[in-house]
Amino acid sequence: NMFHVLVFAGNETTRTAISNGIDAFIHHPDQLELLYKRPELVDNAVEEIIRWATPVMYMRRTATKDTVLHGVPIKENDKVVMWFASGNRDAEKFVDPYTLDLTRFPNDHMTFGKGPHHCLGAPLARIEIKILLEEMIKQGIHFEGNGDVIRTNSNFVNGIASLPARVL
Repeated sequence: NMFHVLVFAGNETTRTAISNGIDAFIHHPDQLELLYKRPELVDNAVEEIIRWATPVMYMRRTATKDTVLHGVPIKENDKVVMWFASGNRDAEKFVDPYTLDLTRFPNDHMTFGKGPHHCLGAPLARIEIKILLEEMIKQGIHFEGNGDVIRTNSNFVNGIASLPARVL
């Protein structure tokens, strides 16, 4: 099971974040131009792409004891779902949560979970996305949409099966 988790999480989710990031740049070319003008924003861009993409939309857990969360009673053995996608668009936490903003700081998104349930592969995902962005900056790569995006048929992974685009 651990091998499966590492292979899936280390591959599918990072690919999903990257493809959603490219799609975001296609629809928000001003943010890509900002990154090219201010390459010091690359770390911010990594966090914003991860927040924006939210590759894993939710995670389910089982309550280990009776508790109350925001006034809602939760009993031991109740199933609880954490919607990362919702948390990353929370207007009480993020200014303009539906806006891609590479200057967003701090960016305390929920994409990798929190505490003991923090994603083991988070540092690797961040490095992979950062390297991609740094290479895009070096080469001045731009994208243009070239057809309809086809999303994966999943309510768990926010994936893109096909992203027709031209690299300019």
